[in-house]
Amino acid sequence: MLRGAPAPRPCAGRRANTLGLVSAPPHEPGDPQKPGDRLSHDDAAILALESDSITGHTLKLVILEPSDGPLDLEALRASVAARLASEPRATQRVDMSGGEPRWVDDEGFDIDRHVRRRGEAECLVEADLWREAGELMSERLDHQRPLWTFDLIGPLADGREAIAVRIHHAMADGISSLRFLGAVLWDLVHASSEGGSSTGKGSGSSSPRPEPARLSRLAEARRLPGALHRELGGHGVRSPFDRAVGSSRELAFAIAPLSELRAIGRSRPGHATVNDVLLATVAGGLREWLGSGHEALPQLRAQVPVSLHHRDEGEHELGNRDSFLNVDLPLDDPDPLGRLDAISAETAQRKQLGDAEELYDLFHALGRFKHLGRAAERLAGAPREFSLSISNVPGPPAPVSVAGRLVEQLCSASEPAARHALRISAISCAGTVGIGLCTDSEALPELPRLADAIERSFAELSAAAIG
Repeated sequence: MLRGAPAPRPCAGRRANTLGLVSAPPHEPGDPQKPGDRLSHDDAAILALESDSITGHTLKLVILEPSDGPLDLEALRASVAARLASEPRATQRVDMSGGEPRWVDDEGFDIDRHVRRRGEAECLVEADLWREAGELMSERLDHQRPLWTFDLIGPLADGREAIAVRIHHAMADGISSLRFLGAVLWDLVHASSEGGSSTGKGSGSSSPRPEPARLSRLAEARRLPGALHRELGGHGVRSPFDRAVGSSRELAFAIAPLSELRAIGRSRPGHATVNDVLLATVAGGLREWLGSGHEALPQLRAQVPVSLHHRDEGEHELGNRDSFLNVDLPLDDPDPLGRLDAISAETAQRKQLGDAEELYDLFHALGRFKHLGRAAERLAGAPREFSLSISNVPGPPAPVSVAGRLVEQLCSASEPAARHALRISAISCAGTVGIGLCTDSEALPELPRLADAIERSFAELSAAAIG
């Protein structure tokens, strides 16, 4: 077992919204931007979130099976370079010289700067790997070049190697970053019935989603206050993660089998989703980690990003298309099944009411009014509205390989945000789910203890649900 982004920004959209207002997007979904086009509203806003402490990228840790020798770096570079033509963003950089950020071709693109071996420090055991990945997480991507890098780490003493993938959120969100990796890095090994994605209510899901029924403006106006009350109704409780965040990063990881997560969900009367089980597992780990003596456990609200990407988008379309739900984590309930059922009931209600779509359209509309939109974003991102972000993205359902070596485990890390010092990111790969934790070690020390607690919480929940 493994051990050890700013919070999702309410997105301005790329489609007509149900409030009847239409923005002027730079392009429509499925119509690829040409070199020199400006960044979409969503992507430019994410780029603008960078600060001394926020770097703006996600990290995927691709852990390869053991081998007798190190992976051939030059062969990896050649393989990646040969596949970049299908991904225009891979060889484009952000140009800020014209006032508005624009994608332009990087005339001096050099594959050696983007696919490289990290050999500055000895890396023999998992703790070394987590340290190296944490250092990469804290390093800013060079805006004078395309906003991605593949850093090869290892070999470890057991023969495994890892590729630390960094992709800026302005270039791609969770779903589209995996499309990018599927296009330029991974090779499919074979189909797998045991695989499948870690989709569920409130997760970043690539499964088909029908467009919500169009409502009249009057009907929309009646629905919106309910969504605002449920999602942004003023949580009013100080979060234990409401702390200043610096630039250093510490990572820790846990692993759970996807088949067992599914079995736990199927065992409940309401058939909880995989994402419900993940949230309940994290809640149990936080309950142990934060519990001390007879002090009352804190009230925690998780912001769960919801991908609004659709299957009818272009296969290689990158960019951001996200909303969110806020879900209460019942840490005070000692019963793991009680925690799961409470979470499942809440997410089912939010899905039925379409809160994620409502909020997407609201922030889309408000984004047309600069000051009003920023005020709404500050409200939604306040530490008393939610305590931490927990995302869940479906990775490759079947086994994949890199340069002939099987991907043994896949983990993800997204950076914390100002006043939200803990970020949790889950990702699936061919039957396993990697749960990544990311923080500033000065803000929240002893992160590996939380990874251990999450694995114990999963074991407790599994024993209670399926024996």
